[in-house]
Amino acid sequence: AKTVVVRWEDDKLTRLNMELADEKDLTAMKPYELRSYLDYAEDPDGCCTLAIHAEDPEALAGLDAGKLNRVNLARRTFMKPWQEYTMNDRVQWCVAAVPAPGWAAKVFPELPLDEAVEKLWTLIFDVCRVSTGDPVSAWQKHVAVTKARRDRMNELNLDRIHMTSGNGTDLTVGLAEDATWEGASSKAENGIEFIANVPTEEVFCAPHRERVNGIVYGTKPYAYNGQLIEGWHVTFKDGVVVEHGAEKNAALLAELLSTDENANRIGEIALVPASSPINRSGVLFFNTLFDENAACHIAFGAGYPTNIKGGSAMTREALLAKGLNNSAIHEDVMIGAPDTHVVGITKGGEKVSCNKAGAEAVGKEIARLAKEKSIEKVVFDRNGYLYHGKIKAVADGAREGGLEF
Repeated sequence: AKTVVVRWEDDKLTRLNMELADEKDLTAMKPYELRSYLDYAEDPDGCCTLAIHAEDPEALAGLDAGKLNRVNLARRTFMKPWQEYTMNDRVQWCVAAVPAPGWAAKVFPELPLDEAVEKLWTLIFDVCRVSTGDPVSAWQKHVAVTKARRDRMNELNLDRIHMTSGNGTDLTVGLAEDATWEGASSKAENGIEFIANVPTEEVFCAPHRERVNGIVYGTKPYAYNGQLIEGWHVTFKDGVVVEHGAEKNAALLAELLSTDENANRIGEIALVPASSPINRSGVLFFNTLFDENAACHIAFGAGYPTNIKGGSAMTREALLAKGLNNSAIHEDVMIGAPDTHVVGITKGGEKVSCNKAGAEAVGKEIARLAKEKSIEKVVFDRNGYLYHGKIKAVADGAREGGLEF
């Protein structure tokens, strides 16, 4: 890099500002704050951003939720021109996280603080494939498998997704016009491939802002504005949340959904496999970057233009006509349960199990990787699992990919 610019934020200073400063001063954004980002983004050589978070999920607990929301809305609105660069992949960007004492204590409350921090480091290295000994190769393989799942979802030519779970979730999500599934890696305007989130396990798509109906229950707490929303649910009608509630911080959920006129609609539907290392760890991270990659999720607020074919070159008005939501927020919330069943309905009316479709794509990618190493004949060990459902789908995909069992 020809220049490295470091920006530092601190939970304690943020809390002091939010607690003691007047709201009118906190919302009085200065032009240099936006230009300090745009000047680099508009540079002929471009820029890359790496955001490394180390946050206490309850750093702002007990503060005025309305004030927090209004201040953050003012900042997001002011910074919207910069946000357009990342939402449209005009620059390379990446978000990662490292342990902070407050975060580690929340994840492992039974341990002394030093041990909790060390254990969280180890866990992050494990689920981010650092502990494999060859993380670069591990990530290359992971990206290839996730791309296979993404491509399979696009092949299905889906009109809508129907999600059900034993907890009461019964949600139908219509997809936007010309919607396309994305996942694993992205490509910036300069043609360079990059990974926006570490970790990442999802494939995701753009819902139609007016075609979401049903009820959905959250399966993990959600950290918003430094506070946790727990035991939440929302009901949609024609894309809009018409009823909602939460066991903890219901008022905060209401603030989130009223941030602006489109915050009560969704801009993303994401599918995450049960094989996700975050899911298999069995740990609740109290951090969206990790927890969203343990379970299927939706996002309140804005959708990604890159989830519409040719969307990066479209105006917001054109994207809205396609059904893509626009809002100052993009807040991912987890809805996947162990028994979540996902059915895709194609534009031709055929029903397809997305759980099995993703597993089949993984099987095909395994076959491709094996054949690259001149492996053509294998023994398939189902490891005690019944030979049906996703296990069978992996095997069928590998056979179709040319492996002999």
